Amino acid sequence: MSKPVRVRFAPSPTGPLHIGGVRTALFNYLFAKKHNGVFYLRVEDTDQTRFVPGAEAYIMEALDWLGIAPDETVGKNEKFGPYRQSDRKEIYKQYADELIASGWAYYAFDSAEKLDELRKTAEAKGQTFIYNHSVRDTLDNSLTVSREEAAQRIANGEAYVVRFKTPVNETLYLHDIIRGDIKFETNLLDDKVLFKGDGMPTYHLANIVDDHLMKTSHVIRGEEWLPSMPLHVLLYKAFGWEAPEFAHLPLILKPIGNGKLSKRDGDKMGFPVFPLEWKTEESTSMGYRENGFFPEAVVNFLALLGWNDGTEQEIFSLEELVQKFDLARVNKSGAKFDPEKNKWFNHQYLQKQSDTSLATAFEKVLADKGISTTLDVTRIVSLNKERANFVNDLWDLTDYFFVAPTNYDEKALKNWKEDTSGLMQQLIAVLEGISDFTSSNIETVVKEWLTVNEIGMGKVMQPFRLSLVGKMMGPHLFDIVEIIGKQETIQRIQKAINTI
Repeated sequence: MSKPVRVRFAPSPTGPLHIGGVRTALFNYLFAKKHNGVFYLRVEDTDQTRFVPGAEAYIMEALDWLGIAPDETVGKNEKFGPYRQSDRKEIYKQYADELIASGWAYYAFDSAEKLDELRKTAEAKGQTFIYNHSVRDTLDNSLTVSREEAAQRIANGEAYVVRFKTPVNETLYLHDIIRGDIKFETNLLDDKVLFKGDGMPTYHLANIVDDHLMKTSHVIRGEEWLPSMPLHVLLYKAFGWEAPEFAHLPLILKPIGNGKLSKRDGDKMGFPVFPLEWKTEESTSMGYRENGFFPEAVVNFLALLGWNDGTEQEIFSLEELVQKFDLARVNKSGAKFDPEKNKWFNHQYLQKQSDTSLATAFEKVLADKGISTTLDVTRIVSLNKERANFVNDLWDLTDYFFVAPTNYDEKALKNWKEDTSGLMQQLIAVLEGISDFTSSNIETVVKEWLTVNEIGMGKVMQPFRLSLVGKMMGPHLFDIVEIIGKQETIQRIQKAINTI
């Protein structure tokens, strides 16, 4: 890299952080750390009409939870602060004035009603109204009135905006790290509003000024911003600044059908599209954290949505991702979101957790259900975690350890024959006589009894499991017996005899 790497994530606090935004933040983080650079977060809140209280704090908390917190942001290492655009609004007017003075921008006084009328007139003719070189010399702006008149109208408090004066008849040959060389014709671009009469810049001006002042070396953002690239490059040219390098990331697509992944897709199919739960008075949106995902699993899954390292490897630690990440290996096409693959990643990370840490997490689930136990929760978790995707899954897999079954699986009842109750009564007597009540010893004694008495294994083992579990599931039967203990085992068998 010819200059120090400084990249940014610049969300607008208009609501919860979408998973697509999380991936953008992640790719910026990985790129920065790969090149020993800085990853900073700037809050782009210039549009105060869309500001949502709590959204900024939500964004910060989400990145912290995911382990990709910025090096610089609001209230943290503000080397080029402030990092909140609404706190920088005094900065932007001087740059808007500079563009006016250099001829790269002009004042426009056209009312919203007048512009709406022009759009409708164009639509009636099957055309599209674009405020650019083709019409700007006929509209109400400082290109068609004298400088003195424009200044007087502004002094009189008349509403205005500052528009960029897009060059005419130019072809821009630009380069994107992911998409390669791209060509834009300036005649097809509109004269974007850069500054509003209320003293606030639009996204375009604030974004460019801040990226320059904060020494951004690379702009890594979603492909929805690709159409803005020519304007942004032209703004750098207008100011006489060196433009950063650009990389536009592919969209995250719906699991089914076409288009960008939305909250509605998650609601419909039952998976989160936000890192943390988001509550409003009207509704609650699911969050990865509250749904039981490990942050490392979310990061790993998102990293592979649109990027791969060229191998078959799928499980990466954050450190490995930093080491291997390369923008050249980001795909141009969108990446389909796969909810089942998302769960698969969480399953892999759950298996990597220690039994002790999983037991601690599962004990909270038990406490929420009002269950206090003296059983070995760590061992219960160890025996059952292979079938779990989430810590909460452990309850459905192990509930019978803590609560004796009150009914029995209909299909499994076919294993309970006419002589089963008698055999179960004999089994109780065998179990009562065992002093070393460990899994291996219980298994040895019971199997010896079956062999000596020439009793088929299936005639006892299946009803035995049904008595303890209520259905034909669970880990090694004699492990269950040891964990719940002799007294509870005998009670459950007797209950099954009496009930079935």
